[in-house]
Amino acid sequence: MKMESPLAIPLVGLLYLLGFGALSLVRRQGLSFRFAVEGLIVTAIGTGLRYAGVPVHLLVFLGVLYLVTMRVRLLVDLGNWFGERSQRTRAMALYRLALRVRPDLRSRQIVLINQGVAQLRNDNPEAAYHTLTEALADQDGQVGAQHLAANYYNLGLACRRSGREAEAIRRFNEAVVAWPESIYGIAATLELDKDKGGSTKTPR
Repeated sequence: MKMESPLAIPLVGLLYLLGFGALSLVRRQGLSFRFAVEGLIVTAIGTGLRYAGVPVHLLVFLGVLYLVTMRVRLLVDLGNWFGERSQRTRAMALYRLALRVRPDLRSRQIVLINQGVAQLRNDNPEAAYHTLTEALADQDGQVGAQHLAANYYNLGLACRRSGREAEAIRRFNEAVVAWPESIYGIAATLELDKDKGGSTKTPR
């Protein structure tokens, strides 16, 4: 569908940014300055093309806007998809690519969390420990309670499996504090209650 008015692109772009911004606030993740800037740049380009007489379709504009602003999350989701199908090499390659496409701080932390979980599932707790610790290095990312609980829980598993038992207990407690009702908070509670030699699972 061709857009009838050049004003449709800036209007849709603004609604897109406001919608995702509101969602981030609801999730208590904070607003991403880079997300806003990238969205405004794409919107400005689309508006400029439309005023120049270039036929810009609304769905095409929305698709480009989404791909540009959500590229890191899409790569993470694709990496998780491959990881769940035991295609570990492809999954790790996608996580590394996600770190190279200029993610903002929050998105970078999400990539590292998922990368660490993949390393843990690949029986590499030492690598997972360093990756998940790096994800916690800067709390200004404000990844939200769910990702924070996931980070702490999986870091606790990495600690336990790499012989860092004292830190494992601390990380499990932090997962419970971050979000006690989440699957990670519940799993962390179970880890704290069971014997050290018990089996562990890694929820996502």
